[in-house]
Amino acid sequence: MNFKELDGNGTVEGFVLVKHCDKKTAKNGSVFLDMSLADKTGEINAKMWDFREGGFLPEANTVVKVRGVLSEYNGTPQLRVDRIREKWDNDNVDMADIIPSADYSGQYMMKTIRDKVNGFTNNALKTLVNAVLDEYGDRMLDCPAAFRLHHAIRGGLLMHTLSIVKLCECVASIYPTVDRELLISGAILHDVCKTDEFVISQSGLVDGYTPEGTLVGHLVMGAMAVDRIARDNNIDRDTAMLIEHMLISHHGEPEFGAAVRPLFLEAEILSELDSLDANIYEIESCLLDVSPREFSNRQWALHDRKFYNHGRKAPDTKVNLD
Repeated sequence: MNFKELDGNGTVEGFVLVKHCDKKTAKNGSVFLDMSLADKTGEINAKMWDFREGGFLPEANTVVKVRGVLSEYNGTPQLRVDRIREKWDNDNVDMADIIPSADYSGQYMMKTIRDKVNGFTNNALKTLVNAVLDEYGDRMLDCPAAFRLHHAIRGGLLMHTLSIVKLCECVASIYPTVDRELLISGAILHDVCKTDEFVISQSGLVDGYTPEGTLVGHLVMGAMAVDRIARDNNIDRDTAMLIEHMLISHHGEPEFGAAVRPLFLEAEILSELDSLDANIYEIESCLLDVSPREFSNRQWALHDRKFYNHGRKAPDTKVNLD
């Protein structure tokens, strides 16, 4: 944990993310807080004893400032919290130090994507994708890509999007029948309406789903947005239809949320690359704390498999997006 040491007696303070906070009653009848606190380096259990009713009760997925004493309980680090308060606007906290975040800034990733779009030779695709990004781009900058699974970090949406764009460029360079600009356009826009699907907490992580996100979902919401923006910009119906199909089919199978299965080449490639990037992230993440020649816990999102750390390269979720 990135705590600042205040003395030589284990007293520390710093800003942390509240993963959960439960109010409990001790055997002597006193009330205490049992918390899990985290920053980008890890997580620690914390106790605030003799909690007074009416005192500050932190909520999950909020950032707080704590002061307390580090100790051990049954061989595990624990923080005894003496003071706790909410984060103030003038604290000037760099959220990237606290919240798991993409390795690149949202501004950098968005500029990289915009530069690729502005290099398109197809004016309809260039106009359509830029118009969608004009409306949704700012909301994409720090948005996570998921609630709990792949790229569920600040900036995860653009990290996932740009990773797929780079994969698309590789595939298009191998197979000459692929419409490169159509494929990249679908990749850029495939998750754009996750910005409307998620409820984002004060921490910048996903706290749940909006009613529209639950009832309609980002695939259909994205296709609806493309249809609306295409009409507003006089984009030909055929171009808009192809992008819309890529969005509503990129989950591959109806059981995974796709409205239809992919029905042309670029739609199929996008669906496969979307799954590939998500799976790579999940596998790398689950191996971060696994020693060489050992297996991870079972990963329910990956068909309940255990993954083996062969030790030939150190697991790392950092990707090369330069």
